[in-house]
Amino acid sequence: MKIVEVQNVTKKYANHLALDNISLTVEKGSVFGLLGPNGAGKTTLIRILNQITAPDSGTVLFQGRPIQKNDVEKIGYLPEERGLYKKMKVGEQALYLAQLKGIPKQVAMERLVTWFRKFEIETWWNKKVEELSKGMQQKVQFITTIIHEPEFLILDEPFSGFDPINTNLLKEEILRLKEKGTTIILSTHDMASVEEICDDIVLINKARKVLEGHLFDIKNNFKSGKFEFVLESENDPTSHFQNADSFSLIQSSHKNNQFTFSVQLPQHTSGNQLLQKIVPLGNVVSFKEILPTMNEIFIKQVNETK
Repeated sequence: MKIVEVQNVTKKYANHLALDNISLTVEKGSVFGLLGPNGAGKTTLIRILNQITAPDSGTVLFQGRPIQKNDVEKIGYLPEERGLYKKMKVGEQALYLAQLKGIPKQVAMERLVTWFRKFEIETWWNKKVEELSKGMQQKVQFITTIIHEPEFLILDEPFSGFDPINTNLLKEEILRLKEKGTTIILSTHDMASVEEICDDIVLINKARKVLEGHLFDIKNNFKSGKFEFVLESENDPTSHFQNADSFSLIQSSHKNNQFTFSVQLPQHTSGNQLLQKIVPLGNVVSFKEILPTMNEIFIKQVNETK
């Protein structure tokens, strides 16, 4: 089921074309990666989805109908530029922002206490925002973004300022929200996080869509016939691969009796054919196809659309 459909959206600012006939769909209950280099048009699209600005042409559908002003109540938005009041106390501010979203004070307090404990920041309730580190402020901002339990969540660079432990904590919460049915758009330059938590992605460059689809399908479409395997053997099998006509040896290494090889297969050669050649040479400990990373795909596609 589609929760958001962007249909042929175009947006210009003076002489700058920010979005050029962009179309995409976001499935309900998914994590959707909105990717692109700086200046690609991601922020403009996010602003349109939040109804901060309107497209010059095209349509945005929300839950199957044109998006309406009151749909903002069902949306949570964490902008890249944070907006907490530095001189205000953390708990007081979080409660204020929760009530602005229509949550009764008692309900807001209960939810905030739960989230502050989960993020281990309950001792900061009476501290001023300016006393918090960037990561701590980010936790508070995230809590205030999801406190009204939105159906649709837009996160713009949510991992900025986080150490690896807190980044992992936030990823776990994003996936937990997904399990509960929340649909999430994740805009980030952290391609490792995209690979970990996104179901589908769209890549925008120079205002135009250059790639869209399910993450698994995209990685498979960009595979290039590289394989890695580990052989356990009493004799060094490297010589069998150095001058092979059915594949090219990329690199090799060994430790004790285990030999690791990376090879490139020519077109129209399958992994099964490679496996048949290496089985007689020793015990196959592992065998896998090397798929390109999203970082590699990102760089390749952006460079090709310069």
